[in-house]
Amino acid sequence: MNLIFHIGQYFTLVWRSFSKPEKYPIYRRQFVQEVDSIGLSSMGIVALMSVFMGAVIALQTASNMDSPLLPAYTVGFTARQSIILEFSPTIIALILAGKVGSNIASEIGTMRVTEQIDALEIMGVNSASYLILPKILAGLFIFPFLISISMFLGIFGGWFICISTGIVSSNDYIYGIQYDFKQFHVFYALIKTVVFAFIITSVASYHGYYAKGSALEVGRSSTKAVVYSSILILIFNYLITQLILI
Repeated sequence: MNLIFHIGQYFTLVWRSFSKPEKYPIYRRQFVQEVDSIGLSSMGIVALMSVFMGAVIALQTASNMDSPLLPAYTVGFTARQSIILEFSPTIIALILAGKVGSNIASEIGTMRVTEQIDALEIMGVNSASYLILPKILAGLFIFPFLISISMFLGIFGGWFICISTGIVSSNDYIYGIQYDFKQFHVFYALIKTVVFAFIITSVASYHGYYAKGSALEVGRSSTKAVVYSSILILIFNYLITQLILI
């Protein structure tokens, strides 16, 4: 019963968040600020993780190619498939759930315990829409760009380590990237990205919005936001893969 109550409360909050904004200029300004806070500030960690993970995938693939029957371009092919299908959309989303989700939950939770949200309600402002809608829209807008950059940098990291160590030639790696490429795989990855962006922003906002008590409770709400977002990302990753790819 408690779980059903929280699920109902979550969907009610999301419904309130998507109500008609009172003043569009204010929401546009909030949206731009959230794009910077959620997306642009995460560019560094996304780029660093993508380059090094692409390099690791290429190295591990090359080191496990024991059979001489396997062509050299397998390294590029495996790196491309791993990065586009799973690493960039899912692993990066889990990392962003920790960074972005905790920030959102802490920000809104602090406003709740310091009664700033109550003050907005007294002034007649729809606090759910004002605080949460720009965050959700910013996530839906900027996450696909982050994941697209992650894909490019991951594949680039694999190429760079291959030509640096000489384990695979540049021509073989690039041929592997191009071999049997399906544009639908990129589309599939971006579908997952949009779903994960909504999960991260909405779940974190929910836990922050209903935080109670002191600063200690805000910290717990932030932790719950990261945990539940990560669990939902893994569940929906399986469901979307089952529905689209299989």
